[in-house]
Amino acid sequence: MIAIIQNALQNSFSYAEYRKLASDLVAQEKPTGHDLSEALAHYAELNETRMNRLEKTITLTDAVIQTLQNSSKNVIWLVLAESWCGDAAQILPVLNKMSEASNTIQLNIVLRDDHDALMQLFLTNGAKSIPKLIILDAQTLNVVADWGPRPLGAKQLIEEYKATHGVVDETGKIELQKWYLHDKGISIQQEISEIMRQF
Repeated sequence: MIAIIQNALQNSFSYAEYRKLASDLVAQEKPTGHDLSEALAHYAELNETRMNRLEKTITLTDAVIQTLQNSSKNVIWLVLAESWCGDAAQILPVLNKMSEASNTIQLNIVLRDDHDALMQLFLTNGAKSIPKLIILDAQTLNVVADWGPRPLGAKQLIEEYKATHGVVDETGKIELQKWYLHDKGISIQQEISEIMRQF
């Protein structure tokens, strides 16, 4: 596992690098990843707009800032993501704000489709669900915890929608984006800062 993690870190992006890559590809009407379909290119374009908005509007709660600043353990937040993923677009700007508020967190992003060996270690119910946050001890690269692909409230919404409709269609995706809009990144902050507080 350590070798897989080391390889991922060597081929990872900073948040700014990831954003530039995604933006440059959107300009070419392409998503990141191995599936270059028109549908995913469309989602990548939507997500570019979402992330631009979130970077301006997301604010951290005082309690979360305090937890992050009180943490003395150096960690790496390694995140599996792709530009077409709606959840990643909602979550990555929050993770970036959190890492910026701390002197002990280094945020690295890798593309899921380029890192299948890593993804296989962190499946959700057997699926390659993203984003997936892997929290590593910066010294040893041991996995301290993992989180994702979405906060609890969003997860429940999707489970209930699937139970009612059988699939998550376009309406379901819109409901999910509305949930994120209403939540303003608070659930993500609270759930991840709670993990940070535990160690």
